[in-house]
Amino acid sequence: MSTAVIVGAGPGLGKAIARRFGAEGFDIALVGRTRQTLEKLENELTDEGIRAHGFVADVTDRDALVRAFDAIKDRLGPVEVLEYSPSPSNPSPVAATDLSVEALLPELDVYLFGGVTAVQQVLPDMIARKSGTILVSTGASSGPVIHPPFANIAAASGALRNWVLNLNAGLRDSGVYAAHVAIATWIGQEGPASTPEAISKTYLELHRTRQQAEVLYTSAGVA
Repeated sequence: MSTAVIVGAGPGLGKAIARRFGAEGFDIALVGRTRQTLEKLENELTDEGIRAHGFVADVTDRDALVRAFDAIKDRLGPVEVLEYSPSPSNPSPVAATDLSVEALLPELDVYLFGGVTAVQQVLPDMIARKSGTILVSTGASSGPVIHPPFANIAAASGALRNWVLNLNAGLRDSGVYAAHVAIATWIGQEGPASTPEAISKTYLELHRTRQQAEVLYTSAGVA
């Protein structure tokens, strides 16, 4: 069986992506901050016939994140798909005119440092196998959309986006595919195309087609 890992798994988009890949026969590893949330997700997905397993780790605790991936690989085997879409536990947006190093560092921990740590737990094996998919999600203020009130989040998630786009280019012809999903909609609040279930289709499509380095997802769907 193939394994898909959802980092930042929650009851919205994370669960929808897990359901989407689980329906395709993947074993699902759910990585999140709280055991209670993971157990609920695991039970809901299991009731739907999906093989789901929870692993507790906060992406800002890099040692814990490494241990979670070690446990995933020990239990479920090699990771074929990694989806990374964490969100800060207490987001505190700071405007561009007020940005400080102190406001930026926590966001870098969540987005860039957590993302690099997660990817590096699976990338060497993927390259060795010449097979694998890495999908990274951020809000569209990471680059495609300019939004000055979210400058600290934009700067950190923008750094992650830039790396993933470079990763896409650097992995060309390796058999490994990396892509960025920029979400420019309030999930579940802007009509049918904004629901987690609708958005999750994009992830499976990217995994299957392996063509685009980036997708911009709006309230009307893929732009």
